[in-house]
Amino acid sequence: MDVRGLRALICVLVVVACLLALVSVPSAVAADTGAQRAALQDGPDGTETDSNESVQLEDADRIHIDVFIAENGSARVIADYQFDLYGQNSSAAEWESLRGNISNNTEWYVEEEQDSWNDTLEKGQNQTNREMNISGVSITTEEDAQPREIGHAKVSLEWSDFALVEVTRIKAGTALSGFTLDDGTTLQFHWPDEYTVYESEGEPQIDPSPSEQAEGSVSWRGEATSFTDDQPRIELAKNSDSNSSAEQTPSNEGPAMPWVVVLLALALLAAVGTVGWLVGRNSPGGEGTDIGSDTAWRTDGSTDVDSSPSDDHSPDGPPPELLSNEERVLRLLDRRGGRVKQQEVVSELDWTEAKTSQVVGDLRENDEIDVFRIGRENVLALPEDE
Repeated sequence: MDVRGLRALICVLVVVACLLALVSVPSAVAADTGAQRAALQDGPDGTETDSNESVQLEDADRIHIDVFIAENGSARVIADYQFDLYGQNSSAAEWESLRGNISNNTEWYVEEEQDSWNDTLEKGQNQTNREMNISGVSITTEEDAQPREIGHAKVSLEWSDFALVEVTRIKAGTALSGFTLDDGTTLQFHWPDEYTVYESEGEPQIDPSPSEQAEGSVSWRGEATSFTDDQPRIELAKNSDSNSSAEQTPSNEGPAMPWVVVLLALALLAAVGTVGWLVGRNSPGGEGTDIGSDTAWRTDGSTDVDSSPSDDHSPDGPPPELLSNEERVLRLLDRRGGRVKQQEVVSELDWTEAKTSQVVGDLRENDEIDVFRIGRENVLALPEDE
């Protein structure tokens, strides 16, 4: 290449280098400006504030999120941002700054929290295919003096259709699928007293396993928990339905209490019926009667002409105390249609067997009655007219 060609090449390279320099300078300026703007954000007073210097809710020492699930599936969410106001690592200065900002610009903080929770809600709607809504967002500040000084910035809101309600079951957690729990953050579910964790084949329906579980609540800590896309999950059952797992597993403890009561009642009725039958069978006039007729035929051939009480007192005659023993036996025979068992005379007249045998023997000797046997029993009868 001659000298002239070399000079031309050098000129071309110089021109290209100048053009590249002109293009890169605005880009660098724009990039630097973008970085500066990224480090700035609109503060609660509407001015741009350095995000590295302003105190945010997320700068809290701890965050505790309570979700109070209602029976209709809605939930009240309370996010408690806690700042320690004690010790060498006290966040008192940051807390005072944040509390002042919240007090002076409450609406700005409410809008920020509304937008943040709406992003979470949108993910929940995509996961559950349920229409949800967040309302009633508010923010308050307070301080605890005991047992330790702590500043609280509490964000509360109402979340409709947070859980799925199926008759006596509540399935919750899907609305927070994949929710991020950072270190120092705790998520706790609470439910109504009428419900308890449902168990299937003895396994509580909670996923993942909670960091802590108490009566009426479970909690997960960010240090020990990382939710997947289908977590957290919890299934609750109404107390009347919470033992359904026990229904699936046969019990070796015998019949349930209502069946025991029924069986005892039936046994008692059977016993009463048996006793009544025995008493009726052994009582005079209680055997072989026909309610549809005035005369009851007895197994020994005697008849009962009426169903009057078994007392030998007759309204048409003198009282028993004015009758002799023989007359009382004859009156009983007459009332029984002419025949009666000797054992019934004992029970009817309340005599001893010896006394009855003596009176019957006297009547027989005087031919006032006939005595014969049916089986093992003596039967007394009035003489038949010839």
